[in-house]
Amino acid sequence: MRRRDFIITLIGVVTACPFVTRAQQTTTPLIGFLSSRSPNESEALVAAFRQGLAEAGYVEGQNVHLAFRWAEGRYDRLPALAAELVKSQVAVIASVGGSVSGLAAKSATSTIPIVAVMSDPVKAGLAASFNRPGGNLTAVSVLSSPLIGKRLQLLRELVPTATRIGVMLNPKTPESAIQLEDSKEAAASLGEEMHVVNASSEQEIDSAFASLPREGIGALVSSVDPFFDTRRDQIIALAARYAVPTIYGQRSYPAAGGLLSYAPSFAEAYRQAGIYVGRILKGEKAADLPVIQPTRFELVINIKTAKALALKVPASMQLLADEVIE
Repeated sequence: MRRRDFIITLIGVVTACPFVTRAQQTTTPLIGFLSSRSPNESEALVAAFRQGLAEAGYVEGQNVHLAFRWAEGRYDRLPALAAELVKSQVAVIASVGGSVSGLAAKSATSTIPIVAVMSDPVKAGLAASFNRPGGNLTAVSVLSSPLIGKRLQLLRELVPTATRIGVMLNPKTPESAIQLEDSKEAAASLGEEMHVVNASSEQEIDSAFASLPREGIGALVSSVDPFFDTRRDQIIALAARYAVPTIYGQRSYPAAGGLLSYAPSFAEAYRQAGIYVGRILKGEKAADLPVIQPTRFELVINIKTAKALALKVPASMQLLADEVIE
């Protein structure tokens, strides 16, 4: 190659480099959204997540894209779905629907930042502490298990005639052991006799409710579990069919016809997760973002369902309720 041609070629390469760099910098980031739940029952939560992203300056289809992966209550699908997101080179993963999603995401990558919505990332072994999570994962906590005692107390106040109270758990969720221990401690502190029923499939949910009358269970605590969320309508229908007053761990249940719930706002948790994802896209590290803990808990009562169960909701409880559905 002649010296003149070499210089021209070199100038062309140097001139092109800034454009290549600028193109790389303006590539629209892709966010992975990994959920153990189902899209049809998560619409309001996804909307809240998008709201949080917008508050952080990111709007889907304009300056960010989302890649959704839904396990629909089948936890065994999560590792493969998480691997798909990693292969797609997402910039951040939002893992929602309990520790089972967080564990799958963390197993799939140690470098891509993860924002989880779950109960307790420290107990799950996914964060070093609430203030300094470390690693590549931070979270928005919804404190599911520690609220079992309060739910049991509310149920006792609403159904004082129930001599035995049941708790329905999914033994296949990573948090089941913690939920079981918290349930036992709560029952003992209130002097209650608690009966545990396990369910990890549609058929087992049917069987669990069918067993309640035989066991003399007069009321039920439905634990917080993503699989149960995917079968929400089934659970509400069975509670009505067997006339079992049931308290839930999310507002969506009484909103859909269940009796009552006591929980932090899941919509707020998803909104906060969206904000955290936006902050990470702007350069902050998941390791430095403290785990957000709920400061407000909502009591929601469906009066229509209470009347159908021949229950009189005390005026004091109605006054304490954040929402009374007529």
